[in-house]
Amino acid sequence: MLLRDCAGGVIFYNDTVFLIQNEKNEWVMPKGLIKEGESPEDAAIRRVFEETAINGRIVEQAGRTYYEFYSITRQKPVCNRIAWYIMQTDSDYFRISEPERFSEGGFFDIPTALDMITYSQDKSLVMQSYKKLCDKLGKKTSYE
Repeated sequence: MLLRDCAGGVIFYNDTVFLIQNEKNEWVMPKGLIKEGESPEDAAIRRVFEETAINGRIVEQAGRTYYEFYSITRQKPVCNRIAWYIMQTDSDYFRISEPERFSEGGFFDIPTALDMITYSQDKSLVMQSYKKLCDKLGKKTSYE
């Protein structure tokens, strides 16, 4: 099995979180491979910017997720290990930089985002990240 280390961002603007729709019509968060010699934090910031043009600042680590799939081109199973970071941005501006990979995106309120997100582990990640961010900022979550 090929193991790949990746990093991504759970990006918040006020009480909204950014999601992007991939070529499989899945609603996900920006992420990508960590380059050799690159820190996971730098990779997360880079991938978020490359995919969305969002300037995110890392608040803290959000957690890790893992997913496995069979790569037809490589003819072997692949496991992506993703280090996620809670990020904030000062603007709701974004631009989809890779239209061949992503069809749309946007900032969504938390309940709407949780309904949209394709994978249950990503839903949990967003909920936990939002609670961590609210705790850090000393405020209640918007859906309590």
